Amino acid sequence: MIALKDVSFQVNKNEFIAVMGPSGSGKSTLMYILGCLDRATNGSYYLDGQEVSRLKENILADIRNKKIGFVFQTYNLLPRLNAFQNVELPLIYAGISRSQRKIIVKNSLIQVGLENRLFHRPNQLSGGESQRVGIARALVNNPSILLADEPTGNLDSKSGEEVMQIFQNLNEQGKTIILVTHERDIANHAKRIFHFLDGKLVGDELIEKPIQAIEQLKHILSVS
Repeated sequence: MIALKDVSFQVNKNEFIAVMGPSGSGKSTLMYILGCLDRATNGSYYLDGQEVSRLKENILADIRNKKIGFVFQTYNLLPRLNAFQNVELPLIYAGISRSQRKIIVKNSLIQVGLENRLFHRPNQLSGGESQRVGIARALVNNPSILLADEPTGNLDSKSGEEVMQIFQNLNEQGKTIILVTHERDIANHAKRIFHFLDGKLVGDELIEKPIQAIEQLKHILSVS
């Protein structure tokens, strides 16, 4: 069975893309390939102008560590570690000094609004807070791309909106974001929506933000 077939698209720097489609449509396979966790059997994948689909595993690992941040539906936090320690782990693996780690981790947690929850363990955090720890962890190596797989799938609507606001803020700060979601309300936070069906890209939808339309209307009404 072919997971993806004849899929071709370009993502520009600072885009915010949501990927939608029913189960089995190829969304997860796409994310694994974009995240350099899997290889396409055919075709090419260029990241920052470099053809990465045939690179050796150690080089792919370096690309993942430096350029890509991952956010998961199930948070993937270690239960025995507090928020600070969970976010710190990628920096330890990267060989960053303890003094630098302290600054980077604290800033990342502040960025997601958890400055008062630094030393709480996952069982002391709400689902929304746990996901924000996951986002902070994805940010510590300052990746240019964030890949998120159903980041609001385990959250209530209020927590989901708070998490999506963080993604929007990060996108405004220059991060390229690609996320998978089943929820149209969540996808509407993006700038483009890719629609997948049976392993094919069947739609590439541009999203006009209501706030942009309001600002345009204000401008029109202010013209003398």
